Amino acid sequence: MKAKMLVYALPALILATIQFAEAQQPKKVPQIGYLIGTSLSTNVARIEAFQQGLRELGYVEGKNIVIEWRFADGKRDRGPALAAELVRLKVDIIVSDSATQTRHAKEATSTIPIVMTNDGDPVGRGVVASLARPGGNITGLSTLSPEISGKRLELLKEIVPKLSRVAVFGTSTSASNAQELREVKLAAEALGVKLQYFDVLVPKDIETAFRAAAKERSAAVLMNVSGGIMSFQRKEIAELAVRSKLPVTYHRRDYVELGDL
Repeated sequence: MKAKMLVYALPALILATIQFAEAQQPKKVPQIGYLIGTSLSTNVARIEAFQQGLRELGYVEGKNIVIEWRFADGKRDRGPALAAELVRLKVDIIVSDSATQTRHAKEATSTIPIVMTNDGDPVGRGVVASLARPGGNITGLSTLSPEISGKRLELLKEIVPKLSRVAVFGTSTSASNAQELREVKLAAEALGVKLQYFDVLVPKDIETAFRAAAKERSAAVLMNVSGGIMSFQRKEIAELAVRSKLPVTYHRRDYVELGDL
């Protein structure tokens, strides 16, 4: 689903900026700066979809467009330096792959257009004025991840009808964590389900959280962990879920493809 969105939405969003750059400087090859919080290996499908979308619009990397890829490899402190580097290169547009990278880009420039691709609540965080009229130099795509967190709990209840206790794994430092938790609590009250929240900030917290959830007799896990932890620990998370005999609901299908429910 996300790959399809990127194929059609992202290239369309940046097309106007590229055309403007070409009109202003016909001999200059347009440059796109792409900020990614994780690594190349965890974003292969997304990158291929992005490149495919550009090709469909007549833009081929290395031929008539340049893409400056910058990977933070899951290290939050690298983001600001990478964003500043793209600004120094005077790229025509910056694409960010997460709320964190959008913030770094926004702090680095107020003039270079920024296209966000994965932000759960850009309005609430003050990134844009509104979804209809973002204003400033930022536009792009907002996800429905926070809003559907409650729906995911409803689906868990359908799968496990006698569900009474659910462990919620989240990341308190994530921009969308508070909103996701609010949505889950509202759904839990309506369903009569008790929640147990476990904060996952570093990779080792995942195993600790699964152990604690099993000990507290949780019947399922609602996974709202964000950032590099989920990207780099996908296989480990799937194995821990199976070992713990706990059904888990995710916001992406990657984990299900690895063997989870």
